[in-house]
Amino acid sequence: MVEKSHTSGFWPAIYDPLRHMGERVAEWLAPASEAAEDKDAYRIAVELPGVEEKDIDLSIEDGVVTLKGEKRTQREESGETWFFSERQYGSFSRSFRLPPDADSSKIDAHLKDGVLTVSIGKAKPAAPESSKVQIRKG
Repeated sequence: MVEKSHTSGFWPAIYDPLRHMGERVAEWLAPASEAAEDKDAYRIAVELPGVEEKDIDLSIEDGVVTLKGEKRTQREESGETWFFSERQYGSFSRSFRLPPDADSSKIDAHLKDGVLTVSIGKAKPAAPESSKVQIRKG
């Protein structure tokens, strides 16, 4: 038997679409990215047009690569001619969990033409350990 609580019923159903709206908005505003793998490394490419290197913070902790930054825009006015901007600006953050064989000491990042590319090397597979087992008599 399932007990109904005061939170179930008509009113909560109305708010269900809004419950995780903040998360959805954050995902929508997050920069587009793609992840790939080759035999030597994992690569993450993130589109950051208009973002300067000084406005990007890239860190790795506990197997998670976190990218944070801020896109700024400037408004320019001149005489009777008005310029306008339809670009997005503000803070952003993306996190990527790395596979177990990623070697966080082998990380490299470069920003070129508005795309940040992060490469994380793969750890070399450990050589199988073998040892001689001594057999006892008796």
